[in-house]
Amino acid sequence: MKQSLIQLHISVLLAGFTGVFGVLIQLNELPLVWYRMGITFITLIFILVLRKQKLQLAFRKIMILIGIGMLIALHWVLFYASIKFANVSIGLVCFAATSLFTALIEPLLNNTQWKKAELLLGLLSLLGIYIIFQFDIRYRTGILFGLSSALIAALFSVLNKKNITTAAPQTIMLFEMGGGFLFLTLLLPGYVLCFPDAKWIPSFADIFWLFILAWFCTVLAMELMLKALHNVSAFTQNLTLNLEPVYGILLAFIIFHENRYLQNTFYVGMACIVFSVAIQMQRIVKGRKH
Repeated sequence: MKQSLIQLHISVLLAGFTGVFGVLIQLNELPLVWYRMGITFITLIFILVLRKQKLQLAFRKIMILIGIGMLIALHWVLFYASIKFANVSIGLVCFAATSLFTALIEPLLNNTQWKKAELLLGLLSLLGIYIIFQFDIRYRTGILFGLSSALIAALFSVLNKKNITTAAPQTIMLFEMGGGFLFLTLLLPGYVLCFPDAKWIPSFADIFWLFILAWFCTVLAMELMLKALHNVSAFTQNLTLNLEPVYGILLAFIIFHENRYLQNTFYVGMACIVFSVAIQMQRIVKGRKH
């Protein structure tokens, strides 16, 4: 059990590093995600071949996964755009709005009633983002990209849950990464024409960080999560995942010293978001006990 908990926390910590790579990698947001998904897709093919794992999925299910992969690609592009136009801390704070968007979208797609508690907690997170947006005009563009990213994240999360399959997680991820990579491949020529000054050819340093991002923060993070779930409950997993933005912001403070450039309103807004997450975690624990 102890080893599984360590694996779980390492996987969440690795996920927290994804925002940091948005600064380390000098590519623009779309090429960055294109390389990330391409490397991940090819790596997963090698893993599945080495494990002799069969891809047994109905054509309709494959098409759905490819569509979800396109949404994931769009989410990542917007997330890294938020970081490029603001910073890692802002991008991760905006990601907290995913809970509100999920609370709004899930009942619409599943024909269920809205849960007042989830809506209120989501609104509290949104209030925190609004405080930062209103009083620190430097990051408004980044915040808008971040909120758009959170909206797309909520959408593909609900669709993933709705279209869950018995196939191996690596197989699901393969089709999603492949769908996202194909989608961005089609967009890339138009992107280069519209933004001729955008950097899309990686330097040697960019290539190094891209492989670290794909292998460790995407493939390895998923593998550790899957191994941990053999001995750790889904409840513990979901509770631990709430730490991802916290890890990411702390890493940004340590590596890039972003705390030097943030106004007091950032911490007020972040406090609202952390408070909403803490209440949600308390609700989960309370529900678990009952």
